[in-house]
Amino acid sequence: MKRGKLLIAAAALAGLLSGCSQKDSEDVVLRISNWEEYIDLGGWGDDEAIDLDDDLVIFGENSLVEDFENWYYETYGLIVKVEYSTFGTNEELYNQITIGDVYDLVCPSEYMIMKMMREDMLLPYSEEFKDDTIEENYYARGLSPFIRNTFEELNFEGESIAKYAAGYMWGTLGIVYNPEEITEEEASTWKLFLDEDHFKRMTVKDSVRDAYFAAAALCYYDEITSEEFLSSDDYLEKLTEVLNRTDSATVEKVEDILSAIRKNAYSFETDSGKADMVTGKVIANQQWSGDAVYTLDQAEEDDYELCYSCPEEGTNMWFDGWVMLKSGISQDARKRHAAEAFVNFVSKPENAVRNMYYIGYTSVISGGDDETIFLYADWNYSAEEDEEDVVDYEIGYFFSDDEEEWEDYVITCPESQTRRQLYAQYPPHSVMERSVVMACFPEEDNTRINRMWTNVRCFDILEFFGIK
Repeated sequence: MKRGKLLIAAAALAGLLSGCSQKDSEDVVLRISNWEEYIDLGGWGDDEAIDLDDDLVIFGENSLVEDFENWYYETYGLIVKVEYSTFGTNEELYNQITIGDVYDLVCPSEYMIMKMMREDMLLPYSEEFKDDTIEENYYARGLSPFIRNTFEELNFEGESIAKYAAGYMWGTLGIVYNPEEITEEEASTWKLFLDEDHFKRMTVKDSVRDAYFAAAALCYYDEITSEEFLSSDDYLEKLTEVLNRTDSATVEKVEDILSAIRKNAYSFETDSGKADMVTGKVIANQQWSGDAVYTLDQAEEDDYELCYSCPEEGTNMWFDGWVMLKSGISQDARKRHAAEAFVNFVSKPENAVRNMYYIGYTSVISGGDDETIFLYADWNYSAEEDEEDVVDYEIGYFFSDDEEEWEDYVITCPESQTRRQLYAQYPPHSVMERSVVMACFPEEDNTRINRMWTNVRCFDILEFFGIK
């Protein structure tokens, strides 16, 4: 061990072994719950090794959970046993917790993190975890400055999200479309889902929040696309306010728009949209960026090109983040240290790459001084030497908060990637300037919105009985 690591481990042991709830002789049991298929499970084939350069080959032999247990013992001299489970939706996770299932570390989405903050369910991260001078603090050392600023500026009921959440994956909400059937211009607006020229050939997420976002943008389309609005100094703040409106008048307008979309679309869907796009059953699908990458990859295997767009009215910037639960960790300092260490371990650049390769989503980690993440993006998307139709695609905003350094993070890629996987994984800065994080709505507003959503989802039945 390096001397710094020895000192850190000794300090950790001294602090953790005093006043912990478990007996000193017992192993630490860390209970983690994460989304399904949302971490590298290992078992890679030899042909899957990611050879970024002569000194950096990334390979997933074991699961990251197993590798973490080994790493933690080697680093801190303590045995941690991870009890790892999964959930399918934020609401499923919340229900599990409220009926008594006990977890220490979980990975909900932004609005559920806010809800948990409101209900005082979370422990804040320690000051030690935030110390970027500690070698093992891969999260503090490698978090994208763009994500860091977003987290620190995102306040909920007077507190910063960054106090309680450590980011994991992030992305946008947009439209996967077939460029043979739908033009880039048509796919540049949420109005696409109201276009009767594509009647019953499009699908929308069966998710009240995602559907609501698109409909709210259409409700206030004239306002948010006006020159006055677009040129305002506080444009993003104003856009965030508009797209998070939940007053009665807005909800009524949203219901009318969603009812029209429901009538025009093939269906609302939870997971079938990816397959339906690949098979050609539909020609457009509202989709999260990570699933969009998967869809485009699958279509590409069949020599079938699909594209992805973030509409001009605005995109929902979503993220999933690790939070520590009071009900699980309580006053157990060893559990808390192990939970923070797990977040650091999956934030190590090569492990972030393993996760991105395995699940297709984009890590919040840029790597800091470590170039692994950018090398991986370049490895994925740079053009072949003999390709002619290429462009320079800049993603510097994600890697540095110094605009003068952005030119160091340019990928020379096929021109088509400006509408495909690279665009989905790392949208251009112009897209992120119109990206909005959806809030956790007050319970009264949630009730009103859920009632509206029930009306929309029952549209066909209500229409049959002459109610609509």
